Amino acid sequence: MKKIEAIIKPFKLDEVREALSEVGITGLTVTEVKGFGRQKGHTELYRGAEYVVDFLPKIKIEIVVASDQVEPAIDAIVKAARTGKIGDGKIFVTSVEQVVRIRTGETNEAAI
Repeated sequence: MKKIEAIIKPFKLDEVREALSEVGITGLTVTEVKGFGRQKGHTELYRGAEYVVDFLPKIKIEIVVASDQVEPAIDAIVKAARTGKIGDGKIFVTSVEQVVRIRTGETNEAAI
């Protein structure tokens, strides 16, 4: 089992969710986050004062999938989230040792 974490632009969330659904992935966790990479933020004007916005709003999507679903999931995220501009985001894949569904006690693959 693998955990896929994707950091994407907020307006791409619906497209990514639909793309994941098309490849058979229905459960995901979404978190509103802030961060920056190569974008390095930008300056804005507020009440006549200029200030730097270092951290830009992003969406973090977390999914846990069987090992054979990793590549289709990554492909779906990349195709749906790509704009071709800086700040499209990143995908991180890590191993998951154990999963337990609290309600039923199911473990590992059955709990996904």
